[in-house]
Amino acid sequence: MTDALVIGAGPAGLMAAEALAASGRKVEICEAKPSPARKFLMAGKSGLNLTKDEPFAAFLTHYDTDWLRPMLEAFGPDQVMDWARGLGQEVFSGSTGRVFPKAMKASPLLRAWLRRLDAAGVKLRTRWRWAGFEDDGLAFETPDGRQVLRPHVTVLALGGASWARLGSDAAWVPWLTEMGVEIVPFKPANMGFCVNWSPHMTRFFGQPVKGTALIGGGQIERGEFVVSARGIEGGGVYAISRAVRDGASLMLDLLPDRNLPEINERLEAGPGKETVANWLRKALRLDPLRIALLQEWGRPLPKGEALARLTKALPVRHRGPRPMDEAISVAGGIARTAVTDKLELIAIPRVFAVGEMLDWEAPTGGYLLTACLSTGQWAGRAAASTE
Repeated sequence: MTDALVIGAGPAGLMAAEALAASGRKVEICEAKPSPARKFLMAGKSGLNLTKDEPFAAFLTHYDTDWLRPMLEAFGPDQVMDWARGLGQEVFSGSTGRVFPKAMKASPLLRAWLRRLDAAGVKLRTRWRWAGFEDDGLAFETPDGRQVLRPHVTVLALGGASWARLGSDAAWVPWLTEMGVEIVPFKPANMGFCVNWSPHMTRFFGQPVKGTALIGGGQIERGEFVVSARGIEGGGVYAISRAVRDGASLMLDLLPDRNLPEINERLEAGPGKETVANWLRKALRLDPLRIALLQEWGRPLPKGEALARLTKALPVRHRGPRPMDEAISVAGGIARTAVTDKLELIAIPRVFAVGEMLDWEAPTGGYLLTACLSTGQWAGRAAASTE
């Protein structure tokens, strides 16, 4: 019989495996893809944001549920930074408090992590795709045919329902549902929004929108986003995407550092003989992309104070979220009521679940990864103590 089995080699699964091995368990990891942590590597392509360096009380407010609190207290931002340093990866905090490894990318950290797991005796099997429950075991499709494992304890770390090409395809949902595990329907999280652009916007595709604030659902978020052929996406949009997905209107403040009376005064004289675009550029120092957005979503442009108000609250005309498989993460998954405080499935004893399989939501910026690591460690330690 296999002692401890982890299914899924993303950050939550690898952390669970490390916790199990540290407790003396003999650990095997089964990963469906040819290599581990593919989504983790993709997320780190433009800089691996490990966590957020800020007061813990403020850190917690970015999660949509409070049941993760004990896990984040046990393995939160400070512990994530120490963990990275323990793998030989020095970290630094950016101006916004986001924490990155000095190497920036995920691959050096992952290589060091896999070496440490290997030294601890953890066995990694790739191209082993979980195929559901079979009799009293777990079936896998492998390069050598169908295999059935019967571990003493199992940690499921199979991800959510976004980025299927990297391994998170939610194929596990019907198998757990059949076993009596309650699943909250998935919704996209940290996603972009669809926009039907006018032809004049084509020349701006791929360009970042800077110097603005996004407003929705009582939130005001400063951050860049990108205009793409399909709509808008990027960190600034992701930070406010939950409220907008759930029905809040989305507004854009084109001049967050200027107040309405000042803007109104600058626009008072009107364009005169100049084109509207030139007038806006000179009067408000707006760049061409922000002018284009004002003309796109504010047409026909009003005059006087109404135009000033529009620059502070420009309605973003979108057609809803991008498809779930394009989202950075998801909301939904295994219901809180379906697991114990140790993240053990109530309907399937000695089977634990971690990471994005669970029903919680958080923005990008280090919050997602920290919670995946903390739930992995929490469940790994709990599984290790299971008799």
